[in-house]
Formats: sequence, C-alpha cells, structure tokens
Amino acid sequence: MDLHRRRSVLVRMTAEGEVLERVRIVNDVDSLAAVIARAGDGPEVVLEATYGWYWAVDALREQGARVHLAHPLGVKAFEYRRVKNDERDAADLADLLRMGRLPEAWIAPPATRELRELVRHRQKLVGLRSHCKAEIHAVLAKCGVPVRMSDLFGVDGTALLDRLELAAPYAARIGSLRRIMDGLDFEIDHTAGMVRGRLALHPGYLAVQQIPGIGPTLAAVLVAEIGDITRFTRPQQLTCWAGLTPTHHESDAHVHRGRITKQGSRLVRWAVVESVQILPRTTVVGQFRDQVAARRGHNIGVVAAALRQLEYAFYALRDHHVRALNKQPDKHASAA
Repeated sequence: MDLHRRRSVLVRMTAEGEVLERVRIVNDVDSLAAVIARAGDGPEVVLEATYGWYWAVDALREQGARVHLAHPLGVKAFEYRRVKNDERDAADLADLLRMGRLPEAWIAPPATRELRELVRHRQKLVGLRSHCKAEIHAVLAKCGVPVRMSDLFGVDGTALLDRLELAAPYAARIGSLRRIMDGLDFEIDHTAGMVRGRLALHPGYLAVQQIPGIGPTLAAVLVAEIGDITRFTRPQQLTCWAGLTPTHHESDAHVHRGRITKQGSRLVRWAVVESVQILPRTTVVGQFRDQVAARRGHNIGVVAAALRQLEYAFYALRDHHVRALNKQPDKHASAA
C-alpha cells in the first residue's frame, strides 16, 4: 500500500511475485476494507511510515491483516529509478516484504500514540511560546530599549514591560504577543496535567525520574517516545535507535567513524542532551561529561554524557531502578 494524504494505491501479489491486482482508492475505511476483503484471510500488508499512517494501520488490523510498517530511510534505494510512480512504489514494498528484506519500523499501540500526541503537542506549544518571547526581544531592540535583567519575563522583566511607553504599533505588537503567551501558558499547563494523569502510576515514568537531571517533563518525553522498552534487548540498541551513535563507514582496510547519525527520535535526543547540560560534577554522568570534555571538547562531552544518560534510562524503564547510580562504597576504602 502506497499511502498518501487523499488517495492510495494498493498492489496485491502472490508470494512468488505474480501481480493479482492494482487499484487506486480514496482514503476511507470502507474503500480499504473492500480491497482487503478480496485478499483472503489474514493477508500481509506493508505500508510506509508516512504522513497519517495511524488510521490505515488500525483499519487494516480490524480487517484481520498482518500489518508491516516500512521504515522510510530503509526504502530510499528505489529513488534512483528513472520511472517512479505510486504503483511502482507499492509493488516495491510488496517485493521487499515477500523477499524478507523489508526494513520494519515499530507500530506503536494506540495508548502509546495517544501519549505521544500529548507530549509532542506540549513541545510544539513551548516552541510557540519561545518564538513569542524572541519576537518581544526583537521589538525592544528596534526601539532601543535595553534589557538588563537575565529573564525578561520574570518579575523585574514583567514590570519593565508594564511601564514601557512605546509608539502605538510597537506597543500593540508587544501586547498582542503577551496575550498569546498567556494563552499558551494555560494550554501548556493543561496538556502537562493530562500527561501526568496518564503516567501517574507508570513504574518506568517514576523510575526514570530518579536519574539526576531528569524531571517529570523529560521523563514523559522518554516514556512516550521510547514506548515498549522490551523491544530493545540492550541499551546499545536504544542509543542507536535514538541516533546517538557515530556513523560507521568501512570498506576493505578503510574505516571511518564520524558524527552521530541523528537518525532517530529528535525528542529523545533533545531530552537526554537537555538533562546533562547543567549536571554538577558530583553526579556520575556530570563527572563523565567533564572528563570527556577535557579531552575532546565541550560538545562531544555533552553528547557522550547524553548517550550514557540514555543507557541509564534504559535500565530505569526496564528494571525500574538503576544499579549503576547506587554503587556501594568500596569496602577497602571504608575500612581505611
């Protein structure tokens, strides 16, 4: 199934590659069900993890289909073709599936998708609020108003904004941005409350907050984006999935390892990097960050610490505790 926003193309073939049907449908549950009904009991269906795939996966599963979600980065090899259309794309997906070469993505269950929707919505709202703050700073700069406090939107900054006397267009713009920010503050708090309500009894959510640097907001991001932690058998698989491992290119005797891949959840990377930025040296990860930074530079130290932090999050989500953060004191040292 080559899924698009309004219409989709389905190519049905046998296990040997013989094409049985090519059909284009309007995206709705009834049209999709009619095509799947002609495929027999329990057909295997593959579609790409593209725009709006939720409804299609749910509809296919309701019809008894075994659904496979193709990873977009794994099917880019077909873009070299001189002739590219929806039917060819659908047929190529089916070929990869029947040959056992399909790069599959994890299909998150509905509950996880709903949690992700809330967490991602909150992040978007925070981004909009930050944009409004930057706009206010820009207006003040145009008017030559110095901002001497560290936080323009704290107590002193708010007092400054209240007593400003600017030309009508500039004052109107600042007033409009402040009212928008007030509305965004309400929506952010409301969405965060919904997230906390869903995760109040989640053992992994509570355990991951025991890691220094990770609070309720970052913990919610990790729980929502990672989902079922049991799909990763080792912490290295999780860090690779998050795009925190270096690229590796090897040919004959030549090996090149570059920067981190960043081929994974952007929110997970942001959460763990944010969590290690201001950790004190007294913490395990903070000490590790500074040791690496002394040899390789600040940025590499932060990324290395973020990778270590995500490994700890793996154990917190899987085991609901992190033994590495609670090391027992050395018996010889205590005796001395």
